Amino acid sequence: MFISSQSSAPSFRDFTLVMPAVAVGNVGQLAVDLIVSTLNMSRVGHIHTDCLIPMAGNDPYASSKEDGEELHTPAEVYAAAELKLAVLQIRAPILQSKTKKFRQLLVSWIKSSGFSRTVVLSSSHAYQRDDQQLQGTPLRYLVTPSLLKGSADALKELGWREMERVPAFPGLTDGNTEPRLCIPGGGITKGLYTDSCKEDLPLAVLLVFCSEGDNIPDAFALANHLNDWLHLLDDNSKQPNKWKIPTSWSLLFGNGIPPALF
Repeated sequence: MFISSQSSAPSFRDFTLVMPAVAVGNVGQLAVDLIVSTLNMSRVGHIHTDCLIPMAGNDPYASSKEDGEELHTPAEVYAAAELKLAVLQIRAPILQSKTKKFRQLLVSWIKSSGFSRTVVLSSSHAYQRDDQQLQGTPLRYLVTPSLLKGSADALKELGWREMERVPAFPGLTDGNTEPRLCIPGGGITKGLYTDSCKEDLPLAVLLVFCSEGDNIPDAFALANHLNDWLHLLDDNSKQPNKWKIPTSWSLLFGNGIPPALF
């Protein structure tokens, strides 16, 4: 359930929604961090749900000590009205027993809010790629039939590579078995995409094959990939420094070793 932090609920009619999937390397969340920080987006509300592990913390995008004292929760919504852009940032893992419920909540909110399209930023285990997925760029996309109707030409012009379907039983050739969509390590990505196809929602998935570790370069690559399509930034260069790194990234790998230990 969406709870507005403003006196009146914001209208998302015809907005584009960008959101991450909690997936391998947290690449989607890092890419969303770059978008919110660079565009200086305003927090307009949060999603209240028992499907996420409860947690709270300081403002991850604070530019001053006063801002950093604000309390933030696991699923928050940011907006840039001039760009007709909304962002849902998810900062906590989804409870395994409630993934279906969380997907249903998201689909219901997306439909009721009137978003013109939704873009899910995700990732998948690089080591589980099929042979055909080893070639070329590690970036892939998926798009629902509803969104394809109006975006086919734009996607063709971008020259992106669609996520390949793989054999149901790797290593075995069976002419009677249809290839299937498989996104190992992608969290709710596949389920949300499948649900959106059934509900006729205009939704796209952008994902990158990656491994656990320092996934900041993957986040830059995914954010640039999205920018090629949505043109969020005027700067068309591929340099990572066009994105503003949020202050919270200084703590990505925890604090330093306390000197008191020695």
